[in-house]
Amino acid sequence: MDQFKMAKWAAFLAAVLLVMPQAWASSRNQALFKYVAGTESLPRDCMGKLEVTESQLVFQCAGKSLSVPYSDITKMEFLPRVSKKIRKMKLAWTLKPTSARGKHEGFFTVIYRSSSETHAIILRVRNETMRPYMAEIDLRTGRPIESRQD
Repeated sequence: MDQFKMAKWAAFLAAVLLVMPQAWASSRNQALFKYVAGTESLPRDCMGKLEVTESQLVFQCAGKSLSVPYSDITKMEFLPRVSKKIRKMKLAWTLKPTSARGKHEGFFTVIYRSSSETHAIILRVRNETMRPYMAEIDLRTGRPIESRQD
């Protein structure tokens, strides 16, 4: 009887150990970025994920997908607040950026040209979430991301 209980307990632990890493990894890939401002027709505070592909950035939220080819990107920032220069830009904002400041979060801003018009997306993201993205985006685009810690 004791061997049966031990075997049952061992099977349970094995199942937990197999499932936990997958559950943890999938939760880390879910809704890490929030669309807070920009020129795109995405819902306010739309939570989604950012993918760095071979040729473009892809933001997905609320069943919509926004792709920005690296060649179209003109400026990128990751700052504790959206820079005044970006806030003052004369764009067709669907959601206007504010001067809000994040303590443990920053604002990832991408300015790009599409159909001879300037567009912007501003995503709010935790600092520790953005760090690995910055290196990969910098490598893929060949453009630096303006950033600083205040």
